[in-house]
Amino acid sequence: MADGGVPGVEDVAALGRWLSGHGIAGDGPPRVSIIGGGRSNLTYRLDLGLDRRTGPLILRRPPLGHVLPTAHDMSREFRVLGALAGTEVPVPRPIALCQDPEIIGAPFYLMEYVPGAVLRTAQDAAVLSPAQAGQLSRTFVRMLASIHGLDIEAAGLTGFGRPEGYLARQLSRWQRQWELSSTREMPGYDELVGRLTAGLPGTGGRPEGAGGLVHGDYRLDNMLVVTEAEPKIAAVVDWEMSTLGDPLADLGLSLVYWTDPGEQDWLPAASVTTAPGFLSRAQLAAEYAAVTGRDLSRIGYYMAFGCFKLAVVLEGIHARFLQRKTVGEGFEQEGQAVPVLIGRAHELLDATVL
Repeated sequence: MADGGVPGVEDVAALGRWLSGHGIAGDGPPRVSIIGGGRSNLTYRLDLGLDRRTGPLILRRPPLGHVLPTAHDMSREFRVLGALAGTEVPVPRPIALCQDPEIIGAPFYLMEYVPGAVLRTAQDAAVLSPAQAGQLSRTFVRMLASIHGLDIEAAGLTGFGRPEGYLARQLSRWQRQWELSSTREMPGYDELVGRLTAGLPGTGGRPEGAGGLVHGDYRLDNMLVVTEAEPKIAAVVDWEMSTLGDPLADLGLSLVYWTDPGEQDWLPAASVTTAPGFLSRAQLAAEYAAVTGRDLSRIGYYMAFGCFKLAVVLEGIHARFLQRKTVGEGFEQEGQAVPVLIGRAHELLDATVL
């Protein structure tokens, strides 16, 4: 590994030359450090030394190891950041895109560094009073509503995805990913796929919801929060799974992540919303319905779909961990959540009228 490199960005000198060639120069090769917490695309901080004109930058690249062929497209993530810049959805400003895998071993893009706290655990949430936690819960919902209500044409995202048939394609896509990354027999998986197929919106007389921009992994620790008197979302990040699709799928996964008190142990690192003052999962859903006017009568199905998707994602991460292709700590826990998520999806479907 070259001096100053880290896994995934080993040749810092080559990166420094690329930066210089694109007018992003410091006083030598950048200092590269991994930003932990992410479980898919890898995120790094670049410190450029004495040149303060640009300040630190953030570099994003795909994960190490095998990934789904159409996944982790850096140009899509770069595009959506550019489209959202200047809208009511705050995002880091995109700076440069590199499609050449020879520079650091994979395509990557750069974006501005946005100060803010990542709230992932109940301990992280200790900076918030109960009143602030309640305010942040409602801000979280309003931000999701803003994403789903974005004027697609005005933002230049026409053609960014196909809302029609979104969930059917998602079901096929994540089944493919499971087949590529599954490391073990998983009781309940095949039955779950069958139940989700049987309940798909757009089939059996069930209508599809109106489409919109979906984040794809909207959760509290995928945003940077400024914890002032009134907490604010400084930036929503990790747009790698964004597309045009069914907004209720976005909400369903968000509700899976939104942990109620007593559920701290069922999903790794998802305990932040158990801290005092956060809305409950049911209150969060009710707030979203009030803000958007959307019908949430089948939200249990969408939450089950979110459990399925997250189970596949975590199984893929577990496979990369077994191959020693993960970067950072805590990856040994991800595989433990997969059977829990599959079981929870069945419970949600048991309670849902399809």
